Amino acid sequence: MAKRFSPDQYVSGILAGDRVMLSRAITLVESKLPTDQDLAQTVIDKVLPHSGNSVRIGITGVPGVGKSTFIETFGNYLIQEQGKKLAVLAIDPTSQRSGGSILGDKTRMESLSINQQAYIRPSPAGKSLGGVTRSTRETIILCEAAGFDAVIVETVGVGQSETAVHAMVDFFLLLMLAGAGDELQGIKRGIMEMADAIAITKADGSNISKAKSARAEYQNAIHLYPLAASGWSPKVSVCSAIAQTGLDTIWQTITDYLILTQKNGYFDKKRRDQNLQWMYETIRQGLEDNFYSHQQVKDQLPAIAEQVKLGQKSAFAAAAELLRLV
Repeated sequence: MAKRFSPDQYVSGILAGDRVMLSRAITLVESKLPTDQDLAQTVIDKVLPHSGNSVRIGITGVPGVGKSTFIETFGNYLIQEQGKKLAVLAIDPTSQRSGGSILGDKTRMESLSINQQAYIRPSPAGKSLGGVTRSTRETIILCEAAGFDAVIVETVGVGQSETAVHAMVDFFLLLMLAGAGDELQGIKRGIMEMADAIAITKADGSNISKAKSARAEYQNAIHLYPLAASGWSPKVSVCSAIAQTGLDTIWQTITDYLILTQKNGYFDKKRRDQNLQWMYETIRQGLEDNFYSHQQVKDQLPAIAEQVKLGQKSAFAAAAELLRLV
C-alpha cells in the first residue's frame, strides 16, 4: 500500500507545487477506500480557498479529429506564448470487460509531458457516466491549488461525457473535421449548442480550402441557435496542430469570452451553479453507491432482476421492493 501522509503534509506539498504530492493527493481522490475518501475530502477542504484561479477549458471532438495532438500543440502554445502553467486531465476510456485503460497514456502528448510547466493526468473513466470520472472535479481543485492557471479537461468524445465536462469548465471547445461528408449531421445538435467555440482542425495543405468552407457552414448553423445565457455568440475558426496555425485565434476567442462573461456576471454565476450541480451529483452518486453496497440489496437483487427479465414482475414493482430494503 502506498504511504499515506497527514492532511497538512498533502496540503503544504500541493501549495508548494510539489508534483509528487499532487499526484498522491489525486490518487487519494480516485481511491474507493472510505479511509482514503475521508482523507481526500479533508485535503480538498483545506486547499479550496487556494483554488478557482484558473481558466477551465473543456475540449471534445469527433473521432479522428486529433484531440490529443491539438491539446499538445495548444498546450505548448499556452505555456510558451502566454506564460501559463497548464494541467491536462485526459479522461481515457476504460475497457468494461477488463477494467484496463484502452489508450496508451505514455505515447500521448510526449513533448507536453516533459514540459516543466505542464502536468498531465490521465484518468481511467471506469463505469462513471459518459467516461468522466467522479474525481475529475476534485482534481481540478487540487491542480488549481498547486498553481496551475489553465486546466484542460479532454473528453473521450462519446455521448454523455460532453455534458458532464461542460458542467465543470468555463469554456467548451468543440473540435471538428472538414471534408468528412455531411459535417453538420456528424455531431449532435446538443453538443453544438454547448460549444462556446468550434475549431476546424487539420487545416493544412490541400485541406485548407475545405476547412474554410466548413467554417462558413458551421458559422451559419450557429446563427440559427438562440443566443446563450452568457450573451456570447460562439465563434468558428480553423487551425492546424502540425502547422501550428490558428492557435492564437483560439486563445483570443477564449480571452474575449472570459472578458465578456466576467464583465456581465455570467462567469461567477456559472461557477456557483456548477458548485451546486457538483453537490447534487455527488449526493446522487453517494445514494446509488450506498444502495448497491447494502447487504440485503446484494442478496436479493439477482433473484428480483431475474423475475423482471422473465416478465414475472414489473420493473416498477421490483424497484420499489428493492428500495424498501434500504
